[in-house]
Amino acid sequence: MEYNGLLTRFPSEIRLFIATFVIILSVGFFTGLLFIKETESTTPAGIEENYLGNEEDEDAEVMKFKKGDREMLTIVHTHILSMSMIFFLLGGLVWITRCSKKWKLFLTIEPFLSVILTFGGIYLMWKGISWFKYIVIFSGILMTLTFTGSASLVLWQCVKPSRK
Repeated sequence: MEYNGLLTRFPSEIRLFIATFVIILSVGFFTGLLFIKETESTTPAGIEENYLGNEEDEDAEVMKFKKGDREMLTIVHTHILSMSMIFFLLGGLVWITRCSKKWKLFLTIEPFLSVILTFGGIYLMWKGISWFKYIVIFSGILMTLTFTGSASLVLWQCVKPSRK
């Protein structure tokens, strides 16, 4: 079965449907990044403070408390499930674009590794392995770059004319 470049051969109304989905998915994804920025979790210290609290800092502008067991399990559980579905759906679309198999493999497998490293890393940092905050930042950046690359690839091939 030949699936490489199949997306560009879909009828225009199906490509419009897919493009609309990817745009809305991207709005949701990047809104999550705005939330991360809002919670000041874009630095190693900010990530640690967001999950472990800052109760000892009397000069803190916003008082934060260490997250409880149930809250952490809910965060990790919901993010791993939802992000897996996001990357599964987007990955399926990547596989029907016209692109090299190596790039497709990277764009579709890497995000799953980043999801585990990011949210598993947050949990391990919360459990006391503080150096995981650096893994969380690295994997989160890589996850964002692969999402952006995948979404851009799919959108580009939805708007470009099909090859006959």
